[in-house]
Amino acid sequence: MNADFTITFLLEDGRRLSGSAAAGEGLLAVARRLGVPIDAPCGGGGTCGKCRVTLTDGSLGGERGKHIAQDAYDAGQRLACQSEVCADATVSVPSSAYAYQNRIRVADFSSLAAQASFAALKDAVTQGEYAETPRYQAPALTLTEPTLDDPQADAERLLAAVQAALATGGTASESSAPVTITPTALRDLPLALRENDFQIHVLAAGGVAESSCIVYAVSHSPLRPLGLCVDIGTTTVSAALVDLATHEFLALASAGNAQIRYGADVIGRLFESAKPGGVERLRDAITTECLVPLVETLCTEAGATPPQIVRAAIAGNTTMEHLFLGVYGNHIRTEPYVPAFFAAPPLRGSDVGLGIHPDADVVLAPNIGSYVGGDITAGVFASGIAAKESFSLFIDLGTNGELVFGNRDFLMACACSAGPAFEGGEIRCGMRATDGAITSLTIDEATLAPDYEVIGVAGQKPVGICGSGLIDLISELFRCGVIGANGKFLREDARIRTDEWGLTRYVVCEADASGTGEEIYINDADIDNFIRAKASIFSAIRTMLGSMDMALDVVEDIYLAGGIGSGIGVEKAIGIGMLPDLPPERYHYIGNTSLAGAYGMLVSGAAAARVAEIAGGMTYIELSAFPGYMDEFIAACFLPHTDASLFTGGASA
Repeated sequence: MNADFTITFLLEDGRRLSGSAAAGEGLLAVARRLGVPIDAPCGGGGTCGKCRVTLTDGSLGGERGKHIAQDAYDAGQRLACQSEVCADATVSVPSSAYAYQNRIRVADFSSLAAQASFAALKDAVTQGEYAETPRYQAPALTLTEPTLDDPQADAERLLAAVQAALATGGTASESSAPVTITPTALRDLPLALRENDFQIHVLAAGGVAESSCIVYAVSHSPLRPLGLCVDIGTTTVSAALVDLATHEFLALASAGNAQIRYGADVIGRLFESAKPGGVERLRDAITTECLVPLVETLCTEAGATPPQIVRAAIAGNTTMEHLFLGVYGNHIRTEPYVPAFFAAPPLRGSDVGLGIHPDADVVLAPNIGSYVGGDITAGVFASGIAAKESFSLFIDLGTNGELVFGNRDFLMACACSAGPAFEGGEIRCGMRATDGAITSLTIDEATLAPDYEVIGVAGQKPVGICGSGLIDLISELFRCGVIGANGKFLREDARIRTDEWGLTRYVVCEADASGTGEEIYINDADIDNFIRAKASIFSAIRTMLGSMDMALDVVEDIYLAGGIGSGIGVEKAIGIGMLPDLPPERYHYIGNTSLAGAYGMLVSGAAAARVAEIAGGMTYIELSAFPGYMDEFIAACFLPHTDASLFTGGASA
């Protein structure tokens, strides 16, 4: 008979969460049920070793596993996914286990490439070809008070005043535009008028393109039209608060996607969503746990409140958009790979649970395939490749890999199952690009001593290696002859060691110099995982161009976007066979294009229509069912490739 036990989780930041659990229940499952943030990129399969906790009192059942040494196990270290409840227990959760919450860097657009991209986009949506957009206004109006001789209803009185205000200095089209009021504004109207002697502030949207005007809010105090743009990444969520009247950014912020504890990639999330209550759990994780606090943070920084947000534009991959709306999407991962929707229906603020104005317009960037979603359609729009005559390749590198090739005449897209390696998942000492991550690295060929840079303040000790650092590390190990073309270790050195499980590793940082008190290293299994990830990118590029009988050298520009795009050393990525051997000047870093595209959709209805047009005209190919893709993938699972001519200036081969 199952007995109930009490399990208590002590988080390093001072939080204490406890609850009952049945004998035999997995510790990770208990943590998820209680809302304890524990990173599990492998979805609880025991392969990543990220969900480390320490047993401080009581006992737990389960296996030790290969990720925890015997002495560490004896000291109380456990993997949450490999531990089972067998008695009362108290477990300490280190901050590294929920780094996706507390170490994600605040979004910024400090790189020149990102600034230039946003500047060009802003010009296009405010002054250029996409400038036709609703004009958000917040005028102060004085209404005549009703009398027995003038008993006009409050709403009609207000709407007539708004229409008159539009006509002043406006066009004939604007002056004749019908004016409507939202239910929310109508409920506030009677008291707002009488509390301020019929002097009222109105928040309205309307313009020539729409030939209409909507009153969203009324108040006896000044109002400000605010917009929200969001990029829902599989790993990181970025958002910006925008003044819709001026199109200026008011606040920027990022947070870890709280769904991470259910798996690092979309496949793990889809598996979880298929379980009883799974869709609701995942939707709650992205909305209640992640986006709602993020919106509140943005508004606090801007001196505003969420209900002032009257328009939102959101971009995410196909799975993220399904889970955000609470739509069952498990069929995305099974043949014939069909999502529930490509373009979402018209949405209001009350549909999405973010605390914004209930009548706010909410626009989702349209998807084009099971694994190429709105983040890519928005990104392609922001990159400008759909307007160019020359051929361009757009590569979004993050937890997933998505590619788009083409020009103004056609666009072809695909997604490759790179797995979470580029975000540090499935790599024992891998991590995301947060404080403590090794982001770039070189190795002395003679001594094999590494020299690396770490994200964070001066003197920051490393705690792991992020995607760009992993690319450098694999490249340097290969260059120095430490590993061969198959990724296996060739040299002996004091830094090259073998553990009790027979895995050989190269130690980047000794335990006494790291921020975790443990070695930071890369081993055979990590290298295999990473080689498969890089192979998936290159083989996808070759397959997509090969399907049109085009050589690699037809690509004039390659745009790198996504989580690790700005940190990649292009020459090193080429050297390991991840990117085509093309002149470095053809490569361009363009930052978070998903958020950039969402910004365009937010401030311009014409831009939102263009994103939809791009999505509708894009051809999506499913690589897993495409002839020849697996042969290309296997050929690319070497350093740099089985065809050496592809990486000796022979890109046209």
